[in-house]
Amino acid sequence: MRSRQMQVDFAPSEQSTVGIEWELAIVDLASGELTPAAPTVLQACGGGEDAPIRKEYLQDMVEIVSGVHRTVAAAVEDVAHHLREVQRVAAPLGLGVVGAGTHPFSPASAQPRFEGPRYDVVAERTGYWGRRMAICGTHVHVGIDHKDKALPVTTGLARFYPYLLAITCSSPFWEGEDTGYASQRTMLFQQLPTNGLPYPMSRWTEFEAYAEELLECGMISVPGEIRWDVRPSPRFGTVENRTGDAVPTLAELACVAALTQCFAEHVSRTYSRDQTYESLPPWLVRENKWRAARYGLDAHVITPNRLRREVPLREGLAQWLERLTPVARDLGCEDELRFAAELSAHGASYERQRAAGGPQEALRLLLDETGRRTPFRR
Repeated sequence: MRSRQMQVDFAPSEQSTVGIEWELAIVDLASGELTPAAPTVLQACGGGEDAPIRKEYLQDMVEIVSGVHRTVAAAVEDVAHHLREVQRVAAPLGLGVVGAGTHPFSPASAQPRFEGPRYDVVAERTGYWGRRMAICGTHVHVGIDHKDKALPVTTGLARFYPYLLAITCSSPFWEGEDTGYASQRTMLFQQLPTNGLPYPMSRWTEFEAYAEELLECGMISVPGEIRWDVRPSPRFGTVENRTGDAVPTLAELACVAALTQCFAEHVSRTYSRDQTYESLPPWLVRENKWRAARYGLDAHVITPNRLRREVPLREGLAQWLERLTPVARDLGCEDELRFAAELSAHGASYERQRAAGGPQEALRLLLDETGRRTPFRR
């Protein structure tokens, strides 16, 4: 007899609170190469498993994690404070940190990982692709006040994938080569099991059934190992946007956090009003994801409107920024949201890196920009 379906408890949180996870690469300033200095940096910073400064899969990365905040500005200031601590420790060691989806030229397979049962399982399971995961992302958590909203907001955020990705694209170079993509990280990250786009689900029981089947098949050991690009995070009572590359500047970090918060609140309000939300066919979401990864802000987004099937991403973004402005005003992130228009006009990180020259010049730019309030204008 089949046992009762697995129960995945969702701990509701205050609606539209925000938290940020910012992954950063560590580089040797003399050579510019990635360097496995995370153990030294973490020890000097007092970092640890549940500390604001944490280790990641590879020893050339650290992750800075904010607390839970009501405003984007407070969350960004939280991570900025901890970034300053990392930089204070790193500088005397001849180290720098970089906020980008990929390092422009260091070979990925040369980077050592942390040891441990959880990481050993990941390494064995992912094989070749796991050895290519020298990538860094920006993750934004938005609070959800009832589990019935979690999957509608997850699906709703996935609909806006091209906008959430395009403003963060920062990985045009990979192992010394211009890939032609705005976000090489996106193409790499989706190779891992349980990663990629969320499956379209609307009821929490569907997610529980999915998690149970993955558990029975040995694909996961806990629901947190479901690593969709946008996913519910039951432990924290949030929906987590994992679409973005790591970004170098605080303004870009605030911008993707604000856009995520506003889109999530938009979907939540719609669902609370009439128990509906807008979604797109999975094929369309997948194609828009690829277009944003390939072309960044220059992509053309497919829409469900048969009278106009494609819209320039910059145009669509401008329309959504106008539509979301009242939501941003309510949430206190109007200035942070508006910065997306600045990026659209003056260049996201992938554009600035290419304009700087080749991979070496891109790295110098990233080192100079990481932790700055705003990017250098092209």
